[in-house]
Amino acid sequence: MPYSSPISPGYSWYEATVGARPEYPPLDGDVVTDVVIIGGGYTGLSAAVHLAKAGTSVVLLEAHRFGDGASGRNGGQLGTGQRAGPEEMEEELGFTRAKALFDLAEEAKAHLFEFASTNRIEIDFRPGHLNVTHKKRELPDFIKYMEAAARFGYPHMSLMDAAETAERIGSTHYVGGVRDTGAGHIHPMKLLVGTARVAAEAGARLHEKTPATDIATQARKVRVTTPRGTVTAEKCLIATNAYGDNLEPVSAAHIMPIGSFIGATVPLGAESPVLAGGESVSDSRFVVRYFRRAPSGELLFGGREIYAVKDPKDIHVHIRRQIAEIYPALKDVEITHGWGGYVGITAPRKPFVREVMPNVISAGGYSGHGVMLSNFMGKLYAETVSGNRDRLKLFEELKIPAFPGGRRFRSPLLFLALSWFALRDRF
Repeated sequence: MPYSSPISPGYSWYEATVGARPEYPPLDGDVVTDVVIIGGGYTGLSAAVHLAKAGTSVVLLEAHRFGDGASGRNGGQLGTGQRAGPEEMEEELGFTRAKALFDLAEEAKAHLFEFASTNRIEIDFRPGHLNVTHKKRELPDFIKYMEAAARFGYPHMSLMDAAETAERIGSTHYVGGVRDTGAGHIHPMKLLVGTARVAAEAGARLHEKTPATDIATQARKVRVTTPRGTVTAEKCLIATNAYGDNLEPVSAAHIMPIGSFIGATVPLGAESPVLAGGESVSDSRFVVRYFRRAPSGELLFGGREIYAVKDPKDIHVHIRRQIAEIYPALKDVEITHGWGGYVGITAPRKPFVREVMPNVISAGGYSGHGVMLSNFMGKLYAETVSGNRDRLKLFEELKIPAFPGGRRFRSPLLFLALSWFALRDRF
C-alpha cells in the first residue's frame, strides 16, 4: 500500500519510482550535541553531511519522513543564478554584489552534481531548460535577462524565436523564450534519499517522526524540546522552510507556505513531439507552469498553486486542464499520479537567512529555486560553524521584509494579491 504523507496530499510519481525509503528512528531520550538541526529537507540534510564529515557532532530532527516536504515532492528543475533574475539583482544590488550571488548559485549547481557523483547518488539528471512566454510583449525582458547573465560570465543561454520554441516544446502555445543548456532537471526524491544515506554514513544522528515543539536559548546553549526527549546543543539550524508553523516567529513572519501541485501522465512514447529534446520548461506566468519529461517518458506537469494553505481535492482535473491548454492532443491523457506540497516563498522571492535567536540561524524561502540553493545553503551553514561566515553573509544581508498583515491576515492578503496576478496572466 502506498505511503500516505500526513502533511502533503497525493502519492507522487517520485515515491513510486524511488524504491524503498530507509526509515530512521524517532528521538527517544535527552541528548547533547554540537549542532541540532530542525528539518530534514535538502538544507538540513546537506548541513548534516558537511558538519559530520568535518567532525562536528550533529543531531537532525524531522517531524515526518524525509521526503514528505518540498525537497521530495518538487518539480526537480535546476535553474540558473538566483530566483530573482540577474538583471533584477544587478539593478537592486549593483554589479559586484549581484555577480557574487549569481556565482554562488552557479557554484551551488556544480556542487550538487559533484556531491551526487562522489557519493554515488543517481539523480537522473537531464540537461537543458527552456524559459518561455506566451506574450510577445515580454520578449524584451527575456533579452535583458540573457544579456545580464552574459555580463556575469554565463555563456549557456540563447534566444529562441517562435518557430524554435514550438519545435522544442512540441506546441505553438508559446511565442519565444530563452534556452539554457547549463541548467536541467533531476529526480528530487532520489537526491533526498541519497543525501540522508550519506549523512547517516558520516555519523550524523537522524531522527524521523520527531517534531520540535519548542526551542529556547540560555547560557550560550540551545535547547530543543520534542515529544520524547530534548536536544541540547551549542548551535542550531532551523531548516523547516514552509513547514515551520509557529516554532519560531521571525521565520514565520518572513517565509510564507504556498501549495504547488504536480501531475504525472502515462509514458508518452518516443514518437511524441512533447519535449523531444528532453529539456525542462518554466513559463513567465506569475502563477508559473513548469513541466518536463521523465527519462521513462512520463510528462511531469506542475501548474496549480494554492496560496491559501488548503489541499485541493481535484489535482488530476486541474493539471489535465492546464496540460490541454498547451497540448490539446493530450486533453484526455491519463494522469497516473497527482500530488502536492508546500514551498516557502518570501515577498521579494529571495532566500531568507537570519540569526533569529542567539546561536540559532534560520534558512529558507527559496521561492521555487531551492533544488540547488537549499542543498548549498546547508554547506554554507557548515562553513559558518567552522568559522567562515563570509559567504552565508551574502544571503543574510539581503533585504527580506516581513509579509504584511501578521500571521492572521497575511495568507488572505497574499491570496488576494496573487489572484490578481493570476488574472493578469490571462491577458
